[in-house]
Formats: sequence, C-alpha cells, structure tokens
Amino acid sequence: MSSPTDQQWRGDPGSPVGWRRVVPYFRVERKSIALALGLLLPVAFGNALQPLLVGQAVSLLRQEPVVPWLGQLGAVNALNLLIVLLALSMVTGLVLQGLLSYTVQSVGQKITARIRGHLFCHALGLDLSFHVRTPVGLLLTRLTSDVEAVAEMFGNGAIGVVAELVSLLVIGATMMVVDWRLGLLLLLVLLPVTRTVVALQTRYRRANYRVREELGNLNADLQENLQGLEVVQMFRRQARNSARSAAGVSRYKAFTMRTVALDATISSLLEWVSIAAIALVISVGGWLVVRDTLALGTLVTFVLYAQRLFNPLRQVAERFTFIQSGLTGLQRIGELLDEPIRIEDRPVTIPLPRPTSTGEVVFEHVTFAYNVRDDVPVIRDLSFRIAPGETVALVGATGSGKSTVISLLCRLWEPQQGRILLDGVNIRDLPQQELRRRLGVVLQDTFLFSGDVATNLRLGQTISPARLQQSCEKLGLGPFIRSLPQGLDTELRERGANLSAGERQLLGVARVVLRQPDVLVMDEATAHLDPSTEATLQRSLASLLEKRTAIVIAHRLSTVESADRILVLRRGQLMESGTHEALKAQGGLYAQLANLQDLGRPIPTDK
Repeated sequence: MSSPTDQQWRGDPGSPVGWRRVVPYFRVERKSIALALGLLLPVAFGNALQPLLVGQAVSLLRQEPVVPWLGQLGAVNALNLLIVLLALSMVTGLVLQGLLSYTVQSVGQKITARIRGHLFCHALGLDLSFHVRTPVGLLLTRLTSDVEAVAEMFGNGAIGVVAELVSLLVIGATMMVVDWRLGLLLLLVLLPVTRTVVALQTRYRRANYRVREELGNLNADLQENLQGLEVVQMFRRQARNSARSAAGVSRYKAFTMRTVALDATISSLLEWVSIAAIALVISVGGWLVVRDTLALGTLVTFVLYAQRLFNPLRQVAERFTFIQSGLTGLQRIGELLDEPIRIEDRPVTIPLPRPTSTGEVVFEHVTFAYNVRDDVPVIRDLSFRIAPGETVALVGATGSGKSTVISLLCRLWEPQQGRILLDGVNIRDLPQQELRRRLGVVLQDTFLFSGDVATNLRLGQTISPARLQQSCEKLGLGPFIRSLPQGLDTELRERGANLSAGERQLLGVARVVLRQPDVLVMDEATAHLDPSTEATLQRSLASLLEKRTAIVIAHRLSTVESADRILVLRRGQLMESGTHEALKAQGGLYAQLANLQDLGRPIPTDK
C-alpha cells in the first residue's frame, strides 16, 4: 500500500497539530493495530483481577464473607485456587504484555520508516528556493531528531496511553462494583489530579517545541562550522565561533531545563498524590472496618487498587512526555511537508511531438528573479537560439546571469515570464527525468558521493567495467585512473576529499559524457585543471561530442575563442552575439572584457 500523499499531511497552519497527520499511516498498519487494541482488554482485566484475588485471600484467612462460589470450596481449597489463579493471571499478563509491547513497537517503527521515507522524498523534490533559505542543519534535525521523536511517540506513547486509559476504566469500574464508597472516593481524588497533569503537559509541549527549534539551530551552526572548517582555522575564528556556539548551547540548555522542571513536577505530583490516596483509603477504610461495615480483605483490595489506579496515570504522564515531543516533531515535519513542490511534471494529455532535431535550445523573452517581491530580475527579457550541434559560449562579468541561465535550462528554477524550449518543446511539458537525461551539466565544483570511483561515474547507470575503462581512456583519463591505488575501485571519502579539485573535476566531466547527452553544459568545468590536462580534455571532448550542442561558461575568455558563437550578457540581458573575432572587431563590451584580461586586470562585478 502506498504512503500518504503530501496533501494528506497539509492542513490549516493555524489549527492544532493532531492525529490527522498520522491517520493515513495508521490505516496502513490497521491489522497490527487491531491486534494491539484487542490485547488491551485482557491485559487490563488481568491487572484489575490480581488485587481482587489478594483481597479475597485475606478475607478467607479472616473468615470474612467471600464470593459464593469460592466459599463452597472450603478454606484450604479456596486459598490454593486463589494462589493458582493469581500465578496464572501474572504469567498470562506477562505474556500478553510482552506481545502487546512488541506489536506496538513494531507498528511504531514501520510507521516511522514510512514517514522518514516520505519526508526524505519530499525534501529532495523541493525546489532550490526552499533549500537556499533553509539551513541544512535545520533540515537534518527534522529528518532525524523530529522523526525519532515521532517513533518514540508511537513506541512509548500513543497506543500505550490508550492501554493505560483502558486500564483506568477497568480498574475504576471494578472498584465501583466491589465497594462504591471507596471507589467513588478514589475517583474524586483522580479527577482534579488529571486536570492538573493535562495543564502541565500543555506547557510542556510549548517548551518542547522551543527545545526542538534550538536543537535545529545548534545542528545548523555545527554543520556550517564543519563544512567551513578550513576558513574557520585560516581566519582564526575558532574562539569567536565557539563563543557563538556556546551561546546557542546555553539557550538550548535553558529551554531543556524548562521541560525537565515540568516533567519532574508532574512525576513528583503523581507520586505524592498516590501516597496521599493510599493514606486516605486506609483512613476511611479502616474506620469502616472498625465499624464492621467493610471487610478487611476489601480494604486490602482498595489499597492495592489505589496503587494501581495512579500507576496508569503516572504512566500516562510519562507517555504524554513522549507524545508531546512526538506532536512537536509532527508539527515541524508537517511544516516541512506543507512546503509545496513548485516544480512538478505536468500531466501528459497528448503525446509530445518527436523532435525533428536534437539539441536545439531556445529562450523566448525569459525574465527571472530569485525573490519575486524583493529582488530585481537576474534575467531580463532574454531571448536567443542555439542551433543543434552548435557550440555557444556565455560570457560576462560576475553577476551577469550566466549560471542562472543554466539553472533555468535545467529547470532547477522556474522563470516568472517567458518560456524555454528544448527541441521545440517547452521544458515545462517535458518530464523532469527526460529533460535531465538529455542535458549533461558539468559544474565548477564537482560533488562526489562516498563510494568507489566507478559508482560515482555510473551514478545508477548500467555500464560494464570494460566499457567504463574504455570511455575513460577516450577522454584521456586513463593515466589518472591508473594512478589511483585501486583504479576504478578506489574508495572515495566524503565529497571526494582524497582527490584534488582538478581530479574531482575530471570525474565530473567523465560521468556526464558517459551519458551521451543531447546538450552538454560546462560551467567553468575546467577551472581547476592545469593547461596541459585542460587541452587534452578539450581535444577528447571535441571528438566525443561532435554534432552535439554545447554551452560553455568561462571567465577566461581564451577558453571560448573557438566557440561557434559567443553570447555576451550584462545584468541578465543579451548585449552582443557573434564569433570571437567579430566581437573584438566591434569594440563593444566583449572587446572591453578581452582587453582587461589581456592587461591582467580583473573583470568588474556586473552590479
């Protein structure tokens, strides 16, 4: 059965977070939950029966009235039977309680696994605008700590609370049947205590939400410092960053201590009320025993019931701690799942036309701003066409919108106006998987996953080792692969930390070329390579990608001189277009940029 959809998680953000978020997941495990609920009554009756058996045994020893069928057996036989029934109820209760606990924990883990998988898939589907504004540490907290809190809520909370409430009802009903006076006395003590506990638990939940928020901030700060460790050390920021982290730890500790204080208050309140209730039962019941209106065995029964009556309430309070933490986790998870997935595949109503050519890219009056309300457009009414098989270079000062053009083409962002066509089809009408299969993008900073080199080159494709090695040789990567300790089987550390930036870039180029894309995009893809390696790679790419469209972004204008056409951007607008020689002869913006580089001066920022 499939997992609940995002829509099932969404609701009015101002409404209280409740079980509506997890009801679809409960439905998936309804058989196991039915089994757990079916075990509640036998376990509760067993707990309620044991004090009654002990009370009957005391009544037998004092020769007080007992239930009729027991009195007919004789004192010795009746006492032996009570001992056997007590032992049997205890053993049966242990078995049923163990089965109940296993079932509940199993349900909790299965539901939590589904939530984690659903949450992870949703996070991967969110567009870059969300990930840009959300610290990684906060996102990781929701994927880990918040989901674990939900697991604790299921395993130690939800069904457990139902079990304790059933136990309370069964014990309460049994007490009223045995002696309504003492039963009513205990229930009158129970009601105000329950109301107080509920009020304290509400405060606990609010405090726990702040704890989760501060934990997310701590994780975000830690992740940022670890990722930027080289900068922290080189700029001697250890003391300052540690002080900032210590301030966050202090805030986290302060909010945590609030939850600890509330938890301790609830536990101590129930403990003292339980003792007071036992004292009250002994006082009132003893007075009734002295007046011969109550059997001593019945008094013993109610002393045991007083202990057991508040034990479920104590358990409910402790389980509510898990429930409140879990509800906080659910609220934060729900906030993440309420984030809409803005870039989605459109439903295919008619078959897409077969392209007459492969590799044609067209921008038609495209306008884009990263923040529609506050930012000025990064791309302004941009229009151009790249013919199939043409190599086009995008140049311009920093901030002119070159990389943004690539992100829009890959549909990592959506333009506010205009449209982008690939082989005559609006990229919004293409399935994202198909679009990105036909586009091969090599970025300046290559990300490598943990694993061996071959796995990073394949990235899910089925490619034999022989073909993989052959493709690397054609790209001129043979010497590099052979220099690795185990060749293609060499294990890479996190983000490829045991390779140089240039070596990571070589692997980034190779894994894109292996996919034989219709359009190859290279965003400063050779910036970390030495001139000799770059020249070798460029020659190999020229032969392997013949008749394929290529889009090249480079700050070094010498690397784009051989392009069929150069597009010069300034503040997101197309200023010039032509070959290297033609643009230099025009004496315009491209010529100015080329002259600055010839003189060794940096190109100014395009702001």
